[in-house]
Amino acid sequence: MTLIPLLPASDSSAPFAFHNGVSIDRAAFYRQVLTLAAALPERERVLNMCTDRYWFAVTLFAAIARGMLTVLPNSAAPEHIAAVAAVQPGLLVLGDQAQSPLETLPYFRVDTLPADPAMDATAMPHIPFEQRVACMYTSGSTGAPMPHFKTFGRLQLAILAGAERVWGVAGAACSVVGTVPIRHMYGLESSVLLPILAGGRMSTRIPFFPADIASALAELPAPRLLVITPFHLRKLLEAGIVLPDIAVVLSATAPLSTELAAQARRQLACPILEIYGSTETGQVATRQPDLESDWQTLQGITLEQRDDEVWAVGEVYETPQMLNDTVELHDARTFRLLDRKANMINVAGKRSSLSFLNAALTGLPGVVDGVFCLPERQDGEEVERLVAFVVAPALDRATILAGLRLHVDSVFLPRHIVFVDALPRDGNGKILARTLQALLAQHLPGRS
Repeated sequence: MTLIPLLPASDSSAPFAFHNGVSIDRAAFYRQVLTLAAALPERERVLNMCTDRYWFAVTLFAAIARGMLTVLPNSAAPEHIAAVAAVQPGLLVLGDQAQSPLETLPYFRVDTLPADPAMDATAMPHIPFEQRVACMYTSGSTGAPMPHFKTFGRLQLAILAGAERVWGVAGAACSVVGTVPIRHMYGLESSVLLPILAGGRMSTRIPFFPADIASALAELPAPRLLVITPFHLRKLLEAGIVLPDIAVVLSATAPLSTELAAQARRQLACPILEIYGSTETGQVATRQPDLESDWQTLQGITLEQRDDEVWAVGEVYETPQMLNDTVELHDARTFRLLDRKANMINVAGKRSSLSFLNAALTGLPGVVDGVFCLPERQDGEEVERLVAFVVAPALDRATILAGLRLHVDSVFLPRHIVFVDALPRDGNGKILARTLQALLAQHLPGRS
């Protein structure tokens, strides 16, 4: 059995996290992890519901040290947590809130436990390579959230491969600010595990508004990495506020257009790196979208064409993982991404993708936000017809259709354009499948 250290060898006095304006070194983090690990009640699995990134990280690694599986739901909504708890028996909720986010389960508060100085003399725990440490849930953007298990050794391999690429573009290990949810695979890998396992530094804040992002970046020493989504990146650029120097921007969860990447490079004066992956695969490949159209897989990951499907292969996986996207392979490590399989649509015999249509819609002057969806065909309809939900206070239907005609085939013009005040996106900037169904039921009864 292969054993690996819980935390990598490093300068224990080096700054690791910046929490409420205070610098925390790696020795203090290690001490807090072991103190919590010793105090946790005996359980096979725990539900990490910490809202602060530092306490989330402490709790995650304390559970790993104790051999516990950490369950990470993709949403903090009570109904979703309850659904997860129903299929994950014996859960203990761990959190940094005064009251449990789920009253029906036992709760242990983690942020009131002072670190024990005696833990400095405790030997570093070693963890089995194959120990399952996390159960991640898919986002639900294309259907019901599904669980996927991650092992400690393979997660570490993936993080080190990602660090080689990201730190390489930045020029050095970075201080990391992330706007993305910590219980999502992208947020976990890039804003939590990357600084912990690859020598970076962590901001404990999870900023949302542009001014908060600027403030979080200013707290950290350079070089700085900003982990963000295309939706939030566009809002940040539109705000036009002055930001501290950024070494590199990392984007994921939705396609990043060439135009937005180029604008970001101009305004922020740094490289824009897009990362490709999923909950199932973790991070797989990167590209700089304003400079290159093809993706390059991370070290140790190759792609294989097997009949009509493409599979990711490497030691980072317990078994090969099928991609849920349509890609065009150039070789085992280079590919062109066409779109998610679930986004590919066929209307009147013509093919397009929802991602392309959404980009055309949100790129129209005056459109603040928008999304297409394709309801099921109703009785008597010869072809499916698209629906668009649009946030565009100063526009009307005719103006939007005229703008779309310049970019898309007429069969993909929406039959219904529904104007709304805002679209309910999650922390990753996504609109979940159940959210679209609710919008259809609310605004177009009978179309859902």
